Amino acid sequence: MTAPSAVADLFDRREQPVYDLADQAAGVAAACHQMAIRFHRGGKLIVFGAGGASTDAQHVAVEFMHPVIVGKRALPAISLTTDVATVTGVAARSGMAAIFSHQLGYLAAPADIALGLSADGNCASVLSGLRTAHDLGLLTIALAGGDGGALAACPAVDHLLILRSADPRIVKELQVTAYHVLWELVHVLFEQPGVLAPRVTG
Repeated sequence: MTAPSAVADLFDRREQPVYDLADQAAGVAAACHQMAIRFHRGGKLIVFGAGGASTDAQHVAVEFMHPVIVGKRALPAISLTTDVATVTGVAARSGMAAIFSHQLGYLAAPADIALGLSADGNCASVLSGLRTAHDLGLLTIALAGGDGGALAACPAVDHLLILRSADPRIVKELQVTAYHVLWELVHVLFEQPGVLAPRVTG
């Protein structure tokens, strides 16, 4: 395979997963509408993921808290992956699966939003965190790669966006696209008078 054809192949492998994400437009719109309602009512976004997804969780939080687009409103958001002492302390005593659920139990309120990120949908700590969030009354959203893994079968997830690729690098790229779309559409909804009024959101 020549270098130019190898490059073309790399782009081709990314094309179909992008179209698959675009096919989930209705699900994206529904998730964003519910997110906007929660923010409008005083809720905050709580984001989490393990491994590489932990840095994406931090990226999501700063996008909402400190928008890079001048003029866009800041919205309250935190990442559960930034406090190394807490994460490692919980892991040492209760195991890795508890690192997010423990924090949610003390930091979350029913009006909040929980966003979990997993490259294959099978991350035990993300699953546990979303189950705890659901039990507490939070809106729960997940971004998962592959076929959605265990997250696809988890009733605690209100909105699941699947990034359909077996390649974790492509999944990560698509997750960045997905959460930027979530950010942008939430702001679009805030800019539409009446969309978040009680008579509309009921």
